[in-house]
Amino acid sequence: QVQLVESGGGLVQPGGSLRLSCAASRSIFITSDMGWYRQAPGKERELVATITRIGRTNYADSVKGRFTISRDGAKNTVFLQMNSLKPEDTAVYYCNARGTWWGQGTQVTVSS
Repeated sequence: QVQLVESGGGLVQPGGSLRLSCAASRSIFITSDMGWYRQAPGKERELVATITRIGRTNYADSVKGRFTISRDGAKNTVFLQMNSLKPEDTAVYYCNARGTWWGQGTQVTVSS
């Protein structure tokens, strides 16, 4: 059974930081490239960052230099460290495995 469980969202002021976590089932984690996507109200879901099984990363231009994706094999978890957050980062953030499976999403709101 595929499980992707996100956590770590919340309300933060502009310029603040949050770290999102995505806990995956072991069989999926060790065989999958992983990614974070987001969807703002009235907009399409968009890629934020991806990380391959060997740790190669890719970022959307809008988050380069501010967000960092990483993965921990001992915990079967993918992280998204988000720094210097802006109001336009407000969205529901979704974890993805292998381009196929999705988590339930976690809300991130950046507002003063």
